[in-house]
Amino acid sequence: MLNRVEISFHWDHPTEPTPSLSMMVEAAARSEPGSNMDLIFVKNVSTRFGMPRTSGLALIYGSAESASIEPGYMKDRHKTQEDKPTDAPVPTESPSSDADESPDESEDGGEKA
Repeated sequence: MLNRVEISFHWDHPTEPTPSLSMMVEAAARSEPGSNMDLIFVKNVSTRFGMPRTSGLALIYGSAESASIEPGYMKDRHKTQEDKPTDAPVPTESPSSDADESPDESEDGGEKA
């Protein structure tokens, strides 16, 4: 009737940050072969504070006509994720970490004895 597949998911990420929307869309596309990433909408995403587990619901539509029932704000939210590069390098250290530390201070921020 709605021409869609609904996938409820739990994503455990103990050593990584909460997955981005684009990562969740890609994972849903891998789980449903032949799906179009433009027709995948991730909803009800929840990460419980202090726990490395994210839950949500992925809706995978079979055609643009059937996806037309999704609200406009949801389409806009997913459209902006398509514009962002997914392979951008992630900085491992803040750029000002060494610049603010004077040579007379130790690593813990105190003065040398």
